[in-house]
Amino acid sequence: MALFVNQNSNRTKLQEKLAAELQEKAKKRAEMDDLERPDGVDDSAYLKGTKQTTSLAWLWALITVAVIAVIIYVVIQSS
Repeated sequence: MALFVNQNSNRTKLQEKLAAELQEKAKKRAEMDDLERPDGVDDSAYLKGTKQTTSLAWLWALITVAVIAVIIYVVIQSS
């Protein structure tokens, strides 16, 4: 979105016309963006075949951190 500052006293006719065109274009683009947004029902086909994260996700994160820590430890000890 653009920020339009009201400076009518110093604007030429061309500047006023360009500002009006830019405002109109921004309004049209905002309306089109609203129409093109997915509604979450028909456009959710990419979610088919996926499952929700289980309650053990924290355990996998902990295992990953532990593996990274062991790798760092081994690299430091071998230096």
